[in-house]
Amino acid sequence: MTCPVQFTVEHGDRHSSARAGRLALRNGVVLTPVFMPVGTQGALRGLPPEYLPATGTQMILANAYHLHQRPGEGLVEKLGGLHRFMGVGLPILTDSGGFQVFSLDKKEVSEQGVQFRYQLDGKQTFLSPEISMSIQQSLGSDVAMAFDECLPGDAARAKVAASVDRTARWAERCRAAHHRADQSLFGIVQGGVYPDLRSRSAAQITGIGFDGYAIGGLAVGEEREQMLDMTAHTAGLLPSDQPRYLMGVGQPQDLLDCVCRGIDMFDCVIPTRHARSGVLYTFRGRVRITDKRYRRDGYPPDTSCGCTTCSTFSRAYLHHLFRVGELLGVTLAAIHNLAFFSQLMAELRQSILQDRLAEFCRQIERVYPQKRAESLPPEQE
Repeated sequence: MTCPVQFTVEHGDRHSSARAGRLALRNGVVLTPVFMPVGTQGALRGLPPEYLPATGTQMILANAYHLHQRPGEGLVEKLGGLHRFMGVGLPILTDSGGFQVFSLDKKEVSEQGVQFRYQLDGKQTFLSPEISMSIQQSLGSDVAMAFDECLPGDAARAKVAASVDRTARWAERCRAAHHRADQSLFGIVQGGVYPDLRSRSAAQITGIGFDGYAIGGLAVGEEREQMLDMTAHTAGLLPSDQPRYLMGVGQPQDLLDCVCRGIDMFDCVIPTRHARSGVLYTFRGRVRITDKRYRRDGYPPDTSCGCTTCSTFSRAYLHHLFRVGELLGVTLAAIHNLAFFSQLMAELRQSILQDRLAEFCRQIERVYPQKRAESLPPEQE
């Protein structure tokens, strides 16, 4: 039996479906809307965990599939659970591994689960709803995700329909197999770009009953407008008194547009992945710090940011670090990007509370114009 999360909607926008909320979990209270950085392998790339609180990060994501392969959930549990293993005191959500498994080229899907070979060493592996629940309960995350079937954005309708029903049956099995009383369990709604299948999936998953609900199978190759339409359609079918989580979306304008469509939680690898190539997100737009124009620039990377990177170092210094291949450059860029996304969501929340959301959205859209929803290979983070 799962434990209900304590989720409160504090204020709703008068002109959209946006809302500001408060999500109470075992390891802390999370103010929503919230963006969760991704630590797939139990670490945020290039970032020591002690820097996380200073970035304003409230909650992070790790991946059950990868941690099951290495080092194994048994070892993590023996060493005190995922929070102690990672040295992180923040709430943690674990992805069930469904997205990662179904992104593999060679796999055998049956009613029981999925048989595949791990891409790094070819090890034969089987993952099922019950195994995913066992892994996540051993890891001890604050929120576990049901094991679902995720298809590409161009999947045929008949295949999506069959997948929706299989996802519902797997969700029933996840619900039955989940017994950790201090861990919440979220269900996942699928259905591709077909509104009626999204409606069917939402009815099936909410009928089972979970502590929160995720919208999966978007930002996987479909057009941006399709992503936004399916987000709005599906969010409107989910309980208003429970958290709504859109998986794998992270471009600044997508975050704002999807909050306006009723979403409370997001995750994406963008902040840390783009930091590794010297791309910084600022309130004046994206900055590629490796550009030669920054070689002698003494200004902070973002003059409106008070993070450790911006309050201590210059653009010229970060440019130098990337030019010479110094790993510190990646760390400083990651610190800033996480601080930017945290600040973006905090200001977005305040704009909802103060009934000035439309004005804030226009301000951000001027520097982050709409673009195609970005699909990012999950196994690389």
